[in-house]
Amino acid sequence: MEKFAVDIKKLVQTKREDDSRKNYFFIGMTHFQPKYSPSSLLLKSSKASFELQITNERLKRPSLSLTKTEIGYFVVDPANLSDSVLTGRKTFVNPPEYLKGRLFSPDIHYTVYQAHTGDLTVRPTCKPGFSEEDYTASVSPNIAEGQKLLKVKFNGCVGNKGVRYETNNLDFKVRTDGTVYAAHPVHTPSKQTMFVVTAWDHQTLERWETMVRLLVGDKSQHSGHKQKGKKNASADLIQQQSDTLLPWRQHQNSNGLRRQKRDWVIPPINVPENSRGPFPQQLVRIRSDKDSEIHIRYSITGVGADQPPMEVFSIDPVSGRMYVTRPMDREERASYHLRAHAVDMNGNKVENPIDLYIYVIDMNDNRPEFINQVYNGSVDEGSKPGTYVMTVTANDADDSTTANGMVRYRIVTQTPQSPSQNMFTINSETGDIVTVAAGLDREKVQQYIVIVQATDMEGNLNYGLSNTATAIITVTDVNDNPPEFTTSTYSGEVPENRVEVVVANLTVMDRDQPHSPNWNAVYRIISGDPSGHFTIRTDPITNEGMVTVVKAVDYEMNRAFMLTVMVSNQAPLASGIQMSFQSTAGVTISVTDVNEAPYFPTNQKLIRLEEGVPTGTVLTTFSAVDPDRFMQQAVRYSKLSDPANWLNINATNGQITTAAVLDRESAYIKNNVYEATFLAADNGIPPASGTGTLQIYLIDINDNVPELLPKEAQICEKPNLNVINITAADADIDPNVGPFVFELPSVPSAVRKNWTITRLNGDYAQLSLRIMYLEAGVYDVPITVTDSGNPPLYKTSIIKVKVCPCDENGDCTTIGAVAAAGLGTGAIIAILICIIILLTMVLLFVVWMKRREKERHTKQLLIDPEDDVRDNILKYDEEGGGEEDQDYDLSQLQQPETMDHVLNKAAGVRRVDERPVGAEPQYPIRPVIPHPGDIGDFINEGLRAADNDPTAPPYDSLLVFDYEGSGSTAGSVSSLNSSSSGDQDYDYLNDWGPRFKKLADMYGGGEED
Repeated sequence: MEKFAVDIKKLVQTKREDDSRKNYFFIGMTHFQPKYSPSSLLLKSSKASFELQITNERLKRPSLSLTKTEIGYFVVDPANLSDSVLTGRKTFVNPPEYLKGRLFSPDIHYTVYQAHTGDLTVRPTCKPGFSEEDYTASVSPNIAEGQKLLKVKFNGCVGNKGVRYETNNLDFKVRTDGTVYAAHPVHTPSKQTMFVVTAWDHQTLERWETMVRLLVGDKSQHSGHKQKGKKNASADLIQQQSDTLLPWRQHQNSNGLRRQKRDWVIPPINVPENSRGPFPQQLVRIRSDKDSEIHIRYSITGVGADQPPMEVFSIDPVSGRMYVTRPMDREERASYHLRAHAVDMNGNKVENPIDLYIYVIDMNDNRPEFINQVYNGSVDEGSKPGTYVMTVTANDADDSTTANGMVRYRIVTQTPQSPSQNMFTINSETGDIVTVAAGLDREKVQQYIVIVQATDMEGNLNYGLSNTATAIITVTDVNDNPPEFTTSTYSGEVPENRVEVVVANLTVMDRDQPHSPNWNAVYRIISGDPSGHFTIRTDPITNEGMVTVVKAVDYEMNRAFMLTVMVSNQAPLASGIQMSFQSTAGVTISVTDVNEAPYFPTNQKLIRLEEGVPTGTVLTTFSAVDPDRFMQQAVRYSKLSDPANWLNINATNGQITTAAVLDRESAYIKNNVYEATFLAADNGIPPASGTGTLQIYLIDINDNVPELLPKEAQICEKPNLNVINITAADADIDPNVGPFVFELPSVPSAVRKNWTITRLNGDYAQLSLRIMYLEAGVYDVPITVTDSGNPPLYKTSIIKVKVCPCDENGDCTTIGAVAAAGLGTGAIIAILICIIILLTMVLLFVVWMKRREKERHTKQLLIDPEDDVRDNILKYDEEGGGEEDQDYDLSQLQQPETMDHVLNKAAGVRRVDERPVGAEPQYPIRPVIPHPGDIGDFINEGLRAADNDPTAPPYDSLLVFDYEGSGSTAGSVSSLNSSSSGDQDYDYLNDWGPRFKKLADMYGGGEED
C-alpha cells in the first residue's frame, strides 16, 4: 500500500500514455490522477483531511473506505468500474449543480445521492459523448494527404457500432476509430485552424460534437500521440510526480541527443479568482533539462508580466518557479497569455520561447443584476393559459459557461392573489412570463404586481446569489361586455322644418374600459326612418346617443316617428361574447306643427315674349302655395325686386302685368332676360313669407336704326391714294341687323358727284372720291344705312371727311393737316402776326435792360482825389451804417478816357460808389490839376446817373430823414438852414474823419474864403 500526499490548492496534472486503469479523485475543483493504483490516498486541505482506502484490482465491486473527513463535497470517479461503494460514518451533502458532469470525465454521468449517517452509494451511469470537449494538436504548415493528425475518443456506452464521424471542413476526414487525417494536401498559412468533428448515430439520429484545434508549428505532434521508449516514459513520470513543467525535452536517436522544440502543447494553468493568499503564490515551475549543463535564467513576458497590468505574475529567474502576486478577478480579465524564455548567463537564447496560457477560474462572486428594476407588461383579459406576457432579463458578470453565471428565474410573490395565487409562471431559463391559469378579468383585477427572483448557480437557493425585480402586469381590456341601454324606450319632440336639433338622449351602460374602442358606443337606426330624417351621434364624454334631425320633417306628412335603434362598440365583441337583448331600444318622436312660409311651386319661373308690349299687358300669374293645410290663412303678394319698375303684381291672385314698355336693349337686360323677385306672405302668427323669381325672356324686334361708323375720317386730295372704310352698328340682334345697305343720297347733288361708295360685304363698304381732285378742307358727307329687319329701318348719318394733301406714302402733310383742320389763310396770318408782336416785345425789353445797365455803369461821384482818403465805404441804405474798421482803399477817380472798360461792361447797372469785385486794373496817375473840361463832363454825367438812380447814396443829393427823437440838438434835419450862422458851429465835423471832410468843408466855409 502506497500513500500520496497532495495539496489540493494546487492543480497537478500529469500525462499517462498507456495505463488503461484510470481512477479520478475530486475535491472541490482539484483533481488528481496517480500513475499507479494506490491502495491509500491522502488528500489534505486547510479544513479537512481525507484518507481513502482503495482497492483496484479489476474487481467488480471495489471497496472505498473513508477514515477521516468533515462535511464537504466528495465525488468518486471509478473509471472502468461498474460500481463503487463508499463507506463512512460522516454525513455528506449533494454537490452543487455546476459540478455535475462538468469537471469530470465527460463519458461518465454521475448520480449522487444525499448521504446519511451510514453508507453512501455512488452509482455511475453512462452518457454517450466525446471524451473531451475539444482536442488540440500541433501541425506543420504543409500537411500531406492521408497524414494522421490526432485521434478523438467517443464513448457510445454500448459500443461504437453504428456511429459515424464527419467534419465541417472538407480538408479533413475522420476514420471509424476516431483518427483525424488530411483528405488531401493542405497548406495552412494561419497560426491556427479549427473545425468541428461530429459523431452521429444513424439509428437514433443523435449527434455529438467536439472541437479540433490545429496549431501550426515547426513540427506536428498532436496531444494524443503516444510516445514510445523508456526515456520518454521516465520523463513523463518525473513530470507527473512533481509540479515541474519540462516544455523542452530531448530524445535519443542513432546520432545521440537531439533537441525537439515544443514537443507538446503546454496545458493551460488554472488560477481561481479571489484567492486569499498568502502571496506570492506558486503556480508552477518551468525548467529546461539543459540546466544540468549550464546556468539558465528564466523570464516571462506579456500582459500581466511586463505589460499592463504589470507584475501580476513573476518568475524566479534561477529556479523557474512562477508565482501569482495578488488575487485575480475573472470579471476584470479572464485569461493571460505569457511567454516563457530561457537564456544563459550571457543572455543568449538557450530555448525557444514557449506560450503559457493562464485562465482565471471563475468563482460565484457576482449577483445577477436585472436590466430594469421595474418591468411593465400587459396581457388581455380572458387570455388562455400559456399566453406570453413579457420577458425579464438579468445578467450575471460571472462565467456564463459555468453555473456561477447561469441564472434561473422564479416568481416569489403575486399581488393580488385573485382569482388564484398562481396566475403567472416564468420560464426559469429565458425569463419569459406567461399565464398559467384562466380567469383574468380586467373588471375585477386591473393590475398584478409580480416579484421575480433571479438566482445564479442554476437556481440553487442554498448556494446561489439572488436578486429581485418587480414586474407590473396590466390586464388590458377586451370587448367582453356589450353596451346595454338603461331603458327600453325613449321619447322626444321636434318642430317641423327644423334641422340639427337633438330630439332625445339615449343612455347606455358598458363595463369595459371607459373612452376606449371597447367602450365607445356606436348607434344605428334599424327601422322607422326610411327617408333618413334622423341620425344618432355619440357624445364623446358621456357616451350618450344624441338623436339629431338631419333632414327636415313635415307635420303635414308625418306627425310621429317610431324608431328602433341598436347600440354596439367601435371594437367588435370578443370571441364567444354575444350581443345582449338590452342593446336594442325604441324611440318615439312627435312632430309639432308650425306656421310654414308660402312657396312658389315654380321658382324661378321663365316666360317668353316680344319686347315692346304695351303697358298693362297681362304677362302671367305667379301664385304661391301655403303648405299649412290645416290652417285657414290668406296669401298676399308684393314686389320685392323690379330694377326697371316695368311690372305690377296683383296682391290677391299674383297676376303680373306690365307697367312700362319692355325694351330688350335696356341696361337692365342680361342675355335677353329681365329678372324680378316677388314676395308671398301669409297672415299666420307669426306671419311667414316666401319669395319667387320671375324671368322674362324678351324676343327682339327691329326697333333700332343702324348707326354709321366712323363719324370722322381723313382722305387725300387725290383719290388714287386711299379710301375710307365704313360700317354700321345696330342695337338689335340677328336677324334685325346686317347685312347693311350703304347709299349716298341724291340731294345735294354734289355728294354723288364728288363721292362714291363701293360695297365690300354685308357689314362693310368703302367711301372714296369720284373726282380726280378735291380741294383740301372738311366736308360733311351724308350716307344712308339700311338694316335687314322686317320691316327694314334706315338712317342717314353725316360723316366728316377731312381732305388733305398727302405725301407719297398717302399720309397727310403738315400744311395739309392744318388746312384740313379748318384753318384758313386769314387765321394763319393772324397767328403769324401775334408771334411777331410777341418777339418784338421781348426784343424791346432786352434793349431797355441793356440801356439801364449801361447807365448804372456810367454813374460816378465827383470826388477830390486829395479828399478821398476814406478807410470805409458805407452803404447808407443800411440804417445801421457801414461796418467798422474796413480797410478799404478807394481808387482814384479816373479820367473819362480810362473808363471805356467800364462803359463797355455787360448788361447791368454798376454803382459808382462801389468798389469793383474783380481785380482792379492799373491806371495811369492822374495829373494834379485835372483838365477842366474833362472834370465838368464827368461831374455832369455822375449827376445824371445819381438823379436817375433812386438807390444812390446821399453823396450828391439831399436826403430827408425821419424824426430821430428828442435826443437831437436840432429838432429835425429840416431845421438846418443857412439864414443864420451864429449858432451853427460845424467844426466838430472835422473830428469825424475823412468821410465827413467834404461836409465839414461845405459848412465850415474854410475853403470858400
